[in-house]
Amino acid sequence: MKKAEFKVSGMHCRSCEMLISEELEDIQGVTKFEAYHKEGVVKIEAKDNVNIDKVKAKIRELGYEVD
Repeated sequence: MKKAEFKVSGMHCRSCEMLISEELEDIQGVTKFEAYHKEGVVKIEAKDNVNIDKVKAKIRELGYEVD
């Protein structure tokens, strides 16, 4: 199991958090995720075979910037 935390720019409200969470829910192997718009952070826990770059790409597809 691995954990990752990303700085995410562009989240402004709970709806942004929900949108990101719904997309991360669809990624096979991501077991836990939390998005915090006030802190500009997304945290995930995932199985070792999950490609973190794929998670970041999914967030970028939604229009957010990920560090």
